[in-house]
Amino acid sequence: MYLRIMRLILTMFFAWLCVWAADDPLMGTWKLNVAKSHYDPGPPPKSLIRTHEPAGKGIKVTSDAVAQDGKRIHFEFTAYFDGKYYPVAGNGNRDQMSLKRIDAYTAETTNRNNGKETTRSRWVVSKDGKTFTNTIEGVFPDGRTVHNVHVYDKQ
Repeated sequence: MYLRIMRLILTMFFAWLCVWAADDPLMGTWKLNVAKSHYDPGPPPKSLIRTHEPAGKGIKVTSDAVAQDGKRIHFEFTAYFDGKYYPVAGNGNRDQMSLKRIDAYTAETTNRNNGKETTRSRWVVSKDGKTFTNTIEGVFPDGRTVHNVHVYDKQ
């Protein structure tokens, strides 16, 4: 009897998690629309795919890009929307990031490298859920000022 109750509870929890993730406009697979994006400094990548998956009360982001020179770039992180810093693996411009949810369609990040704030970004999903825009501003660890606007289409 105990096992049946536990299975029922776990099934209900995972069903709730799936419904929550399906309703969250940030979740999904996003493909960079290079023509609509702006990179300062450039150049933009040849391609970039981001995957946003629910992770408890937060998000797991996986990014796979191909640079202009053909080099593959992969980074990922898992963070809660609580403003605390979490590790970022594989990104040379940041090793930690914090994430705050503004509303269902908007979040903000603060990025650090070696303990020093480098950039901030604002994530916005369009009301129709088809476009994700990531605006990044600040200074990369190598001293270059950055103002990038990445526009993604939902896949």
